[in-house]
This record gives sequence, structure tokens and C-alpha cells, in this order.
Amino acid sequence: MPALSNLDIPALLGRLPLFSSMLPEEIERIARGTRELRVAKGDILFHKGDPCLGFHLLLSGQIKLAFTSSQGNEKVVEIITAGQSFGEAIMFMDTPYIVFAQALSDAQMLHISKTALYEELDNDPKLARKMLASMAMRLHQAMHDMEANSLHSGKERIMSYLLREVPPHEAGARSGTVSLTTTKGVIASRLNLTQEHFSRILHELVTDGLIVVNGRNIDIPDLEKMRRALG
Repeated sequence: MPALSNLDIPALLGRLPLFSSMLPEEIERIARGTRELRVAKGDILFHKGDPCLGFHLLLSGQIKLAFTSSQGNEKVVEIITAGQSFGEAIMFMDTPYIVFAQALSDAQMLHISKTALYEELDNDPKLARKMLASMAMRLHQAMHDMEANSLHSGKERIMSYLLREVPPHEAGARSGTVSLTTTKGVIASRLNLTQEHFSRILHELVTDGLIVVNGRNIDIPDLEKMRRALG
């Protein structure tokens, strides 16, 4: 879907942590290779096998990265939220996308071209270090998720997910509320569970007194009790 508004792309890039240390003229050069994209809920941003010509910075909405198995089952690899970037590693590897990207909600983002970025990386070692740090954090999270999926039970995975999703301002409080911003099926796939198994575990957590489900909100009456249950 084409952009519906004219963003001040240099100003927007300058507010992002990735580009915060760059000079205005450097940001202006990257901005010339950047375009705004808007997609509607359900739209496919790119397919597996498409060429990667840059990377994306999500401004609003949610994007899922996923692949489909030979049996036709979908596996969600990551859920991208506002402020996150995606596609850098594939861009640097100079290979086609290995997943597809689909909007979980109406979304707005920036696409930064590989050509514009490479030119600035040649001139700015700090930018290269920031991008390496960002990709290292993503790799660390992927390894953590792999460990959790391999060694933790489904119940432990869901409790860990809920505790991670508690808003920062509630993390130190006695109780907290997690708002499910996407479907249970997508979250279940992200946690390597079927939707049916995910729902059964939520029911178990309700029975155990660890959560209260109110529509798309999950209340955790006692955060410390859940942390102890998780071990």
C-alpha cells in the first residue's frame, strides 16, 4: 500500500537510537534511500524467496515473521513491534528472505535501502557497531527462545512469556496486566505450541489462581507467586 502521508524522514531517522549519533548530513543521505510504507492488517510485506534490498524499521503496528512447513503448518519466528527493525542479517548475507512477513495489524514503517546504508557504513564505524549490537541482541534472544522451547514445558513457556509482557511500570508492583495484542494462535506458534495446547494451559493457570482472563487482557494477581511457580 503506498504511503498516505508525507513524513519528515530525516527527523524521524534522527530520533531512532540506531542513527542518533549521526550528523544531519549523514542522516539526510540515508533518508534519500528511505521510503515510507503502510500496510493493512493481513497484507504480505514480502514472501520467502523474495530478494532483500534493504531493511525495515517499524513505526507502528505489528509484523509477524514466519514460515510454512512442508506439511502446511505455520511457524511464527518473531513478532515485530513498533521501534524494532528487521531484515538486517539477511541484507548483509545478500540472500533472499528465508521467512515471509505479514501485518498483524495496520502498520507503518520505513524501508532503508541497502545501497544507501552501505555507503554510510563505509564512513561511520559507530553505525556498524550499533547494527552489530542490534543483531547480536536478536541472536541472543533467538538462542534463549530455542533453549526455552527445548528444555521448558509449555506451561513454563507461557508463564515466562506473560512475565516478559508485563508493562515495565508494573514490573515492580504486586500485580500486573498483559494485553494480548495479537491472536492466541500467533502467540502459541511463537511459543512452539498448538493453539489448543495454549488454551488448555491458560485454563490450568486460571485454575491454579495464577491468572484471570478478561477478554484480551490477562491479569496476574500476584507476580511474585508466578515467578516462584516458574522457578
